[in-house]
Amino acid sequence: MNEEALQSIRKRVFELTVSSATSSDLDVLLERLFVILRDYHDLPLEPRGAMVLLNPRGRYFQVAQFGMEPLWKSQLRWDFGVFASAVIAPGCLVETVSFHPGVGDEQALQQRLFLLPLCIDGQGIGYTTMFVPLDYQSSPSHLDFMNELAYVLSSLIHRALTNETLRIRELELEEARADAIRNLGVASEYRDNETGWHIMRMTNFAQAIAKAMGLPADQRELLYVAAPMHDVGKIGIADAVLLKPGKLTDDEFEIMKTHTNIGVSILMGNDALIAAARDIAGSHHERWDGTGYPQGLAGEQIPILARICSVADVFDALTSKRPYKKAWTVEDATAWIISESGKHFDPAIVDAFKLAMPEILRVRELYRDDIIDPKHVLMLPPVEPRENAWAPWNESLSVGIDVIDEHHRYLFDLINDLYEVVSNKLGAREVARLVKALDAYAKVHFRAEELMMTHYGYEGLNRQEHQHHAFEAKICEFYEELHANPLVAQFDVLTYLRDWLVKHILIEDAQLRSLVTA
Repeated sequence: MNEEALQSIRKRVFELTVSSATSSDLDVLLERLFVILRDYHDLPLEPRGAMVLLNPRGRYFQVAQFGMEPLWKSQLRWDFGVFASAVIAPGCLVETVSFHPGVGDEQALQQRLFLLPLCIDGQGIGYTTMFVPLDYQSSPSHLDFMNELAYVLSSLIHRALTNETLRIRELELEEARADAIRNLGVASEYRDNETGWHIMRMTNFAQAIAKAMGLPADQRELLYVAAPMHDVGKIGIADAVLLKPGKLTDDEFEIMKTHTNIGVSILMGNDALIAAARDIAGSHHERWDGTGYPQGLAGEQIPILARICSVADVFDALTSKRPYKKAWTVEDATAWIISESGKHFDPAIVDAFKLAMPEILRVRELYRDDIIDPKHVLMLPPVEPRENAWAPWNESLSVGIDVIDEHHRYLFDLINDLYEVVSNKLGAREVARLVKALDAYAKVHFRAEELMMTHYGYEGLNRQEHQHHAFEAKICEFYEELHANPLVAQFDVLTYLRDWLVKHILIEDAQLRSLVTA
C-alpha cells in the first residue's frame, strides 16, 4: 500500500476518535474500526476481533467483540498463551495460540492473533485482539501502524472508562440521598409496633401495583424511594399514643392523624423525589370518596402515588400480626380491599392490585416477619418461566424448602435482570444499581436462612455463615471495582454471581433438606 493510502486510513482512524468521544459502546467502536481496516489491503485481517481487559486478579475478560460471540454466549476463556500472564507487552505482538473453543472439546484450535496492548497512564490494562491467517508474517510497517492504533484505542478506552465512572458517581450521589430518605422512614417505623419488614413489603407491594397499572419507569422509581416515607410523621407522635397497645380513644386518634401533617412539614423541598415523598406522607390516608384525612381530598385530587401506597399499606397492615390484633388471611384482606373499591380506594388501583396479586403474594414470602418453617408449603400462583433466561431456574435447584426456593428464584431473577442490563449495554450505572439491589436482597435472604438454621439447630450453620459473609464481601469488592474499571467489573460480577449461586445451592443449601425430614 502506498503512503498516500495509508495516510488516508490514519486520518479515518483519527476521525473515529472524534466520533466516539461520548460513546462507551466498545462493540460499535470495534465495528467502525474493522470497516476502516478493510481498506488496508496489505494487512490481511480476518473480520473478527475482541477487546479483553484485566480484572484486579489478573484474569482477562472479553468486554467487546466484532464477528465473535459475546462473553455470555461464548465458551471461550481468555487464559491461553499470552493471556496466561497479567503482564501486558510494551508493544504489538503477533502470536500463534491454541485454545479449546468449548467445554469438553478435545481438539485445540490454532489461531494467529495480532495483539494490540492497551495502556492507561503507563499501566497495561489488556489487549485488542485481531485475527490473522495462520501463515501471516508481520512486517515493520504493519507493527508501526498497529502500535499507533493501540495508542488510539487506549485513549478511547480511557475516555469510555472515565464516562462510565462519572455515571456511577452520579448514581452514588442519588443513592446516598435516597438512602438518607429511606433511613428516615425506617426510623419512624422503629418507633411504632410495626417491623422494619413492613416497609419492605409495603414498598414492593406498591411497586407491583404500579407495574400492573403500567406506570412509567421513572414514576415507579420515585415510588420505590419515596414509599418508605409514608409514615415518617409518626416521629412526632408521643409514645403514649403511638405505642398504646389497645384501641385509641377519639382524642388519641385525632392526635395520631396529625402524623400526616407532620410528615408534610418534615418533607419540605421542590425536587421530584421530595415532592413524591411529601405527597405520599400527606395523602396516603385520604379516601377515594373524600372521607379520609387530613384534607378530605377525593378521587384524582389525591396524588396517584399516595393512592397506590394506600392500598399497599392497608393490605400489609391487615395481613400482619400485631400485639393488638391477629393477622387477617390473605383471602379476607383481599376481599375487603375489593369491597372498598370506589369508597376507600381508587377502583383502577384495586383492579391493578388484583392483577398484581401473584407478585404481591411472592413479596410476602420474600420479606417474612417470622422464622421460616422448613415444612411450610407455599400455595403461590405459578411463576411464568422467563424466556431465554441466562441463569435459568429449574427444579433440580430446589432444596425442598418452599420459602427458601422462592428466595432463590428471586435471586435468579435479579441475576437475569443484571444480564439483560449488561447484554443490552445499558451502562455501568445500571449495573451498579442492580448489584446494590442484589446485595441488599442477598442479606435479607442470608439472615432469614441463618435464623431458620439457628432455630432448628442446623449443624452446618457456621459454615453457611462463613460462606454468606464471604459472598457479601465479594459483592462489596465488585461494587468498588465498578469505580476503577466498570468495563471489566460488570462482566466479572455477572459470571461470578451465576456460578457462585448455582454451586452454593447444589452443594450447601441442598443439605438443608435434612430440616424437612427432622
